[in-house]
Amino acid sequence: MKNFYSQNIRAVNQELLELEKKINRNSMMRLALILLGAYVLFQIFQQNSVWLLLGAVFLLVVGFAFLVLRQSRLEKIRAYKRALLKVNENEVLVLESRQNMYADGAEYEDPKHAYVSDLDIFGPQSLFALINRCATKEGEGLLASWLLRPSKKEDIVARQRATKELAGKKEWIQQLQAKLLFNLGQKVNIKSFLTRYMRDDSLRFGSSFMRFYVKVVPYIFLLGVGISLWMLPLWNFLLALAVVHLLWTMALGGKVSYFSSRIDKIGVTLMAYADAVEMVEKESFEAPHTVHIRQVLKSQRGEALSTAFKQLGQLIDKLDTRNNILIGSLLNMLLLWDFRQVLAILEWKKKYEENILKAFEVIAEMEALASLAILRNNYPRWVEPQILESPQNDHLCAKQLCHPLIAEEVAVANDYDAHDHTLALITGSNMAGKSTFLRTVGINAVLAYAGAVVCAEDFKLPIYSLVTYMRIKDSLNESTSTFKAELDRMRYILDKLTSDPDTFVLIDEMLRGTNSVDKYLGSKAIIKKILALRGKGMVATHDLQLAALEEEYKGLLKNYHFDIQVIEGEMLFDYKLKEGKCTIFNASLLLKGIGIDVQDS
Repeated sequence: MKNFYSQNIRAVNQELLELEKKINRNSMMRLALILLGAYVLFQIFQQNSVWLLLGAVFLLVVGFAFLVLRQSRLEKIRAYKRALLKVNENEVLVLESRQNMYADGAEYEDPKHAYVSDLDIFGPQSLFALINRCATKEGEGLLASWLLRPSKKEDIVARQRATKELAGKKEWIQQLQAKLLFNLGQKVNIKSFLTRYMRDDSLRFGSSFMRFYVKVVPYIFLLGVGISLWMLPLWNFLLALAVVHLLWTMALGGKVSYFSSRIDKIGVTLMAYADAVEMVEKESFEAPHTVHIRQVLKSQRGEALSTAFKQLGQLIDKLDTRNNILIGSLLNMLLLWDFRQVLAILEWKKKYEENILKAFEVIAEMEALASLAILRNNYPRWVEPQILESPQNDHLCAKQLCHPLIAEEVAVANDYDAHDHTLALITGSNMAGKSTFLRTVGINAVLAYAGAVVCAEDFKLPIYSLVTYMRIKDSLNESTSTFKAELDRMRYILDKLTSDPDTFVLIDEMLRGTNSVDKYLGSKAIIKKILALRGKGMVATHDLQLAALEEEYKGLLKNYHFDIQVIEGEMLFDYKLKEGKCTIFNASLLLKGIGIDVQDS
């Protein structure tokens, strides 16, 4: 994939160079047209030919307008290409250093959540930071929700099929990203704003007479001008009527300003959304989930919602014309322009308010699915997990399981199969890999439940309710000691096991905040309680004595360990999970490494 992104970067850079040349040439042509036009008009003026002068002015205006429109079109293409370049450069950066320009989800971090803090789901260098390609707040929120709780099996399978299809549409995904990149750093939440706007009952305007009169006023002026030219002069009447129109719009200027202030300056944004919505509408999909998403993008009348977006964007831009005092006054005098646009916006609101917000939900889901599809493309060795039916009867099984946040070249893969036990007790020396393995299992389960691929050769599991006990911290703000925090967390886990038989626990070193005797006795009692509640999961510990519980709970608890090899006084870690209890510990060796000798008693 890195080659794909690198080739795109080279191609887009070349296209940008060509665009810059075209834009510069167009700018020079505008300047030349102005200078040439001034010379030509001066020469024609010398000939005292009114019709020739008017014809030349018309041609100059048309030519200049064409160049202005061409400049605008070229600049829009350049902006899109620059966004596409940023999208590809970002992918290279993510693959090389895990640095992502999209949000890392730190706002979703919750230390009291069942697992997010312990498994590095949100924040810098997190799972969300690796996955997220959502530029909109709605997309971010949806993707975060998939990582915060397990989805239903049918939803997971639907996302797997959808992301597999999207993964084959690499160019299309990048185009969608580029279309939506303007949302990065956007302070205005467009969906929330429009939701409030749609449901604001105070946005009422005009009477039946106004709605009728605004429609016929252009024809009144046309008729008046026609009569004045060919029959009876009505210029004074038309002027008086225009003044009345201006005064009328000034009298209701406050209400118009309220409308304008509520939705001002987002017309361009809505037009940009329209491009993204149109992309989804026009793309051909086969996966049931993506087909359904595309079908949502139709109004009750069967119209494409991208058209509705463009209509509202155009209406807002037209209303913005009132900010130009000269042009706005002239348009209000002749067409009651402000009233016309406000009434048109209200008509649009009435016509589309039931459907338009769905477009934002569709774009959010497409962004979230695209994020998972990009993960699938960037890591082709990862596999689609198999979601099993019964948390009570089925079990977790993994082959060559690695931590997705550890670089492939240094990650160590492990196998694990829970077919003959419900609770794994993992002993081992310091830094041997116990904690990392627990997090590896947990974070890959989170990926699986979101509908993503996982960092393994094979991964099967039912849908468990994950609960972790790892990074227990004291809290000065809540006057909570480490031991009290551990007790609170353990109470939470036991309550969860009692209320939800599908709970899967990942516990790393219980009761660190107390003495060794209490720690052992307490840990033993907790493990027995977990087994009594028919709990499933893994417990990592340094207390080798706890390994004796395997004899007491055959078929329920099984010992595993991580160990070290000591060769010529040097410790070598292989980070491989092995069956049985650990027999080699390294605390004394580590202490000796910093100049402290531990004497045997």
